[in-house]
Amino acid sequence: MVKKLEKLSADRNAGAQLAGSVKDSAQQIWLAGLGAFAKAQEEGGKVFETLVKEGLSIQRKTQSAAEERIADATNRMTALANDISAKATGKWDKLENIFQDRVAKALNGLGAPSARDMEALAARVHELEQAVERLGSRAAAPRSAAKGAAKPAAKRPTSRTGAR
Repeated sequence: MVKKLEKLSADRNAGAQLAGSVKDSAQQIWLAGLGAFAKAQEEGGKVFETLVKEGLSIQRKTQSAAEERIADATNRMTALANDISAKATGKWDKLENIFQDRVAKALNGLGAPSARDMEALAARVHELEQAVERLGSRAAAPRSAAKGAAKPAAKRPTSRTGAR
């Protein structure tokens, strides 16, 4: 039994040593935490300012990149809109030509003159007017000469009952 008591007392001493060592470790951990907290308070303002500066730098970079992408997307959309507009204009022009052709065919089928026919008729009328003017100026010149010669002859009695 003495041996058991000695063994128990040795175990108690070992337990006390273990408890002391755990207590010392806990106290060191506590002190380390307090030291870290004090250090963080001292340098916290500096770290905060550094983080703010880095955040501003990153914000400027991302904003610049976003603006470039927006400008690129805007340019693409503008080009696409212009392309679509050009295609639509071409389609409208084609549709307008088809419509004009069909209306012209329908009017031609009804016997209505086309714009070309009217232009040709106007040109022909103009040519005829010029021909009439030329003939009129030629006829007027001999008449004026004939009038001068006809004055003495006018004194003679003439009958208009004769055949011409």
